[in-house]
Amino acid sequence: MYDNFGLFIDGGWTAASAGNTAPVFSPVTERALGQVPVASVVDTEAAIASANAGFVAWRAKSAFERADALHAIADEMKRRTDEAATMISMETGKPIAQAGREWGLSIDQFRWFAEEARRIYGRIVESRVPGGRFEVHHEPVGIAAAFTAWNFPAALIARKLAPALAAGCSSIIRPSSQTPGVAMVMVDCCRAGNLPAGTVNLVVGPTDATYTPIMASKAVRKVSLTGSTRVGQQMIRDAAATLKKVSMELGGNAPLIIYDDADLEAALNAAVPTKFANAGQVCVTADRFYIHESLHDAFVAGFIDRTRAIKLGDGMDPTVTMGPLINAGRLAEMEKIVAGAVKDGATLALGGARAAGFNAGHFFEPTVLTECRDDMAVMVEENFGPIAAITRFSTDDEVLARANASDMGLSAYAFTQSPKRARRTVAELKAGMVGINSFAMAASEAPFGGTNHSGMGREGGIEAIRDYLDVKSSQMVWA
Repeated sequence: MYDNFGLFIDGGWTAASAGNTAPVFSPVTERALGQVPVASVVDTEAAIASANAGFVAWRAKSAFERADALHAIADEMKRRTDEAATMISMETGKPIAQAGREWGLSIDQFRWFAEEARRIYGRIVESRVPGGRFEVHHEPVGIAAAFTAWNFPAALIARKLAPALAAGCSSIIRPSSQTPGVAMVMVDCCRAGNLPAGTVNLVVGPTDATYTPIMASKAVRKVSLTGSTRVGQQMIRDAAATLKKVSMELGGNAPLIIYDDADLEAALNAAVPTKFANAGQVCVTADRFYIHESLHDAFVAGFIDRTRAIKLGDGMDPTVTMGPLINAGRLAEMEKIVAGAVKDGATLALGGARAAGFNAGHFFEPTVLTECRDDMAVMVEENFGPIAAITRFSTDDEVLARANASDMGLSAYAFTQSPKRARRTVAELKAGMVGINSFAMAASEAPFGGTNHSGMGREGGIEAIRDYLDVKSSQMVWA
């Protein structure tokens, strides 16, 4: 699967300088999909040097040239959709239809930021000095490094790489070692943009060989992370030494509120496939389900009925609607979460165990827990898996307070038919993104990101490109 790829440095694919490789395993079969090069510190330093040279050449391109390049990349990505979707499904196990949608969203990022490249506007400010004018300019920050997780191996890179390129930055991509293949496909598509050598680089390898030299480098001026809160906290500390710009999308523990006036069928039809998409390994998915007491029993019954219809299996099978967890560690963690919740008094209404009928693979049953209390770990901590923790509430004041009782603040959702209640919910929920009667938060035209322990900065929308730009002001005085 990886024979045509490797590390991407100075405009070309290359093996690791020390010749080291490592296997990438299928979460479906637990067998190796192939071998990929493992970068050393020498390789990463070569990527940094390459990006430094690439930045000089790329920043000299006009905004219109950058826009044309991003459109050319998007055209190539569209042409290679089947290849990319297959790679995503085989590395993550997610259903092929979900993999195809992810690649489509990634293409859209390049389309959107191709147009944003043309709209990096400055401004003129009146001066107090006679005959003077301030000019405000925007310039690319320099080398931008992107660190991404395995759950959306294409979209997470596209949301970082596309705005960086649009702004005029060169990039170093360090994907998860569990899912490097689709990053390689995307980087290969970048060749269609005829970018100067060194504009885009890719390294795969352990923290000490990749992350550490990148964070220590004064040449790298911007880092972006999608990962855990713990890793984000460490990145902030590491970035302080060289005062890098930092943006990050970290963990979530999203509440879903079903008010008493909600369209129950619409809520159920949206909530079940959203919760169990990618086997629940989605940071913005709902984990905590707050159901009004008047609808609670009907919601639980409808949720269980729809969950029973989910088909587990190999994501390459088009009839499958949920694949495996990414690795054995996640499988063990799901068992631990369910056991802890039941011990604390929750009711196991459905699932809760490793799925039967599979000779291999990290398959866990779609799980529903009811009668959950707010102090249970299943409610306090992000489960990042196919577990829906359901509780009930009585009043709006109560549920908003309970939903906000979390250090996380990535996303939140509510279903209601009242515009007044919807406006109050949006205003009072502590989250970077709030969906009302919808879970569709990831779009290239809208800012994506969280608050508090869920991160800082935004990906998508007009806001995203700002993280890759420095502001310069000049005053010109003409007598």
